Amino acid sequence: MNTAVLALEDGTVFEGSSFGAPVERSGEVVFNTSLTGYQEIFTDPSYAGQLVVLTNPQLGNYGAHEYDSESAKT
Repeated sequence: MNTAVLALEDGTVFEGSSFGAPVERSGEVVFNTSLTGYQEIFTDPSYAGQLVVLTNPQLGNYGAHEYDSESAKT
C-alpha cells in the first residue's frame, strides 16, 4: 500500500494508506450512513466528483457483482 493524504479546505490533514491506482484526486467529501448497499453507493452516478465516506464500522469485503452496479462505468 502507498501513503495517502486527505487535506481538507480548513487545513486539517489526515494521513493513511491507499490502494488501487496511484493517482491524485480532489472532490467534495460526503458521508453515507447506510448499513447496506455499499457497492451501489460506490457505483451510483449521483456521487460523481465526490469522495464517499461510509460511516458504518461493520462493512466487510463481501465481493461485488457486475449486475449490482448502478452505473455502466464502474
